[in-house]
Amino acid sequence: MKFCKKYQEYMQGQEKKLPGVGFKKLKQILKKCSRDFQSNKDFHGLLQFQTCPQRCLVCDVTFFPSLLKEMSDVVGCFNERAQKLLELHMASGFRKYFIWFKGKLQGSHVALIQEGKDLVSYALINAIAIRKILKKYDKVHYSKQGQAFRSQAQSMHKEILQSPWLCELMAFDINLRETKIKSGKTPALFEGSYLTFNDGKPFLSCELFGSVKLDIDLTCSICLDTVFDPVSLTCGHIFCYMCACSAASVTIVDGLKAAEPKEKCPLCRERIM
Repeated sequence: MKFCKKYQEYMQGQEKKLPGVGFKKLKQILKKCSRDFQSNKDFHGLLQFQTCPQRCLVCDVTFFPSLLKEMSDVVGCFNERAQKLLELHMASGFRKYFIWFKGKLQGSHVALIQEGKDLVSYALINAIAIRKILKKYDKVHYSKQGQAFRSQAQSMHKEILQSPWLCELMAFDINLRETKIKSGKTPALFEGSYLTFNDGKPFLSCELFGSVKLDIDLTCSICLDTVFDPVSLTCGHIFCYMCACSAASVTIVDGLKAAEPKEKCPLCRERIM
């Protein structure tokens, strides 16, 4: 089955309508661009366009803005759902049952795990869709503009595999494996996530769809030790909670939410909130 059809079936099969990549629509845009290129080639004879024309309305006005908007919506949806899931996992007592009731979820450990699996699947299939459509773009245009756009999206924190909440879910997955559910089975949200050491440094690693491997450094770049009580900033960088609060000039009690809007990540200088 071609990926476009597989992706459409997956998105249509969701109980709730979720943001996604307009894969079919974007492919049609590229087909039109390809036809226009061919017409130009035929018209100019031996003249071959090796890169996208400087004034290409399909690229400048339609393709990239549409994809960036869709990527933003997907990341926003993923972050919101992951945050709610992890809040529920950490909650206890009356607050936990209140969240269950408010979210209209089945109050069981199994339901929590299934929600996590669905969330990871949503993230991964959309990551694949984005990579494939950008490769298609470069193939049509004989260029590397698709990969350049992906790098730009990463700098804007629109890449779903870059989300700090994906890191949180990986840690959540490892923690769940330490807890046996009543059936005796060991839950798993990812195909394979694990803790590893490279040159003495701890990493949180995960293999995704057989070809992509994520390695997240668990060394705090402020104290240069393994992160203790880690916190992920919006840029995805991870620090000890105490170190992050100290860098943002706030107390541990007040937390990072009390930081001034001007405070930035010590590494990339992006705003922390």
